[in-house]
Amino acid sequence: MLALAAPILVFGLVIFVHELGHFVAAKLTGVYAPRFSIGFGPAIFRKRRGETEYVLAVLPLGGYVRMASRHDAEAAILEGGSEEGSQLKAGDAGYDPDAMMPFGPKPIPEHRWFESKGLAARLFIMIAGVVMNVVLAFVVFAGLNAYYGDQIIPSRVIGAVRVLPSAPALSGLQAGDTITAVNTAAVRSWNDIIERIAESTGNVVVVRTQRQEVRIPVNSGSAPASTDVAAALDFFIPPVIGDVLPNSPAVRAGLRAGDSVVTIGNQPIVRWSELQERVGTSAGRDISFDVIRAGKRVSLTLRPESTMVRDPVSKEMRSVGKIGAVGADVTAREPMSVGHSLAAAGRQTWGTATKIVDVVRGLLTGGVSPKQLGGPIAITRASVAAAQSGLESLFMLIALLSVNVAVLNLLPIPILDGGQILLNVAEAAKGSPFSARTREYILRFGLVAILLIFALSTFNDVKDGLSRLFG
Repeated sequence: MLALAAPILVFGLVIFVHELGHFVAAKLTGVYAPRFSIGFGPAIFRKRRGETEYVLAVLPLGGYVRMASRHDAEAAILEGGSEEGSQLKAGDAGYDPDAMMPFGPKPIPEHRWFESKGLAARLFIMIAGVVMNVVLAFVVFAGLNAYYGDQIIPSRVIGAVRVLPSAPALSGLQAGDTITAVNTAAVRSWNDIIERIAESTGNVVVVRTQRQEVRIPVNSGSAPASTDVAAALDFFIPPVIGDVLPNSPAVRAGLRAGDSVVTIGNQPIVRWSELQERVGTSAGRDISFDVIRAGKRVSLTLRPESTMVRDPVSKEMRSVGKIGAVGADVTAREPMSVGHSLAAAGRQTWGTATKIVDVVRGLLTGGVSPKQLGGPIAITRASVAAAQSGLESLFMLIALLSVNVAVLNLLPIPILDGGQILLNVAEAAKGSPFSARTREYILRFGLVAILLIFALSTFNDVKDGLSRLFG
């Protein structure tokens, strides 16, 4: 039931809200919208209220809106379903002699067609779906913030320092130091530390520890940006296994959640960053682990797998060893006011959108491998995993996916909202609509592009599933 219900909730809610935006905008601008469907395929329930028929279909993974359009075939594909051949005749169930097509004989008035509206109204209809997805993400983020509170890292102890070539002063900070103030302002959590360093607008960041005061030049000349300095610091995490990933070297070697790592290769470990360093340099070769489990010392042998990651200092891709384990959760919660919840939701929504834009840019420039694209299977798997983790994880996934849908729908691909917006703006600049043949070619290009993306992401899903199954 969870495997069925979670994807339906995640897919269905995000796409339903998107199509609801188009529907409400069409109603507000006077465009005739004869059908609003939740799901695809054969209808299991249908009810007409006013001039719109509301449908619940057997596949509730999304939905579509049909609007009166001169480019009927194109609009049908764009909105997810075709109404061709659905004109009711006298004697058919649901036929209404006083209704407009397709429910009755009356023609659709000229002013109710999509193309009869001005450019501003058409753009409003097309952008409304994206706006609703952004609103959904914002509301979910704000609700999670208000209910669960702010997630903070109460520690002020440095776990690791990556000294930037452009900021040698960072060497004045050492693992184990406790940061007490940044730019003369006292700090009480790692969140405070990172926020105050990253938001520094001066040319020097002053970090005070229990040992000394360290002055780090930033934001000028060859000095790094303050955000890079913030990213160069990691907080202290004890070397305790929080979780292990399925089918990983950690699982195969017998490592378990709750194990406390005391030595790797007979060298003592006191911080998670040390574990990462030892594992990262041991890709493809066996290393010994000694852990404390239920008060007893246990010896294991692991072989880290080589994985490509982006170096936080050089920003270049490099190969490091990974064992498929994560550190213990050291976060805590503190209540958030309504105002703080809303402000944080705005930052989360914007931050998520910019990250998605960066990924798209990386795919176009080669900085991100197409192998990292996930499709419906990946989203289904993520939905089930999130539901198993709890409501917070499930709704967080809904918010993240909603922002994804908003950003990706703005891509200039013809059958997406962004492509339709571009097409309408181009026709307005041209002064006349494109010919039916030109529109057909544009539509075909968009369909091919979407099918290629879908095929690639599905191939990645299947390949990942087979690798999980057969190792």
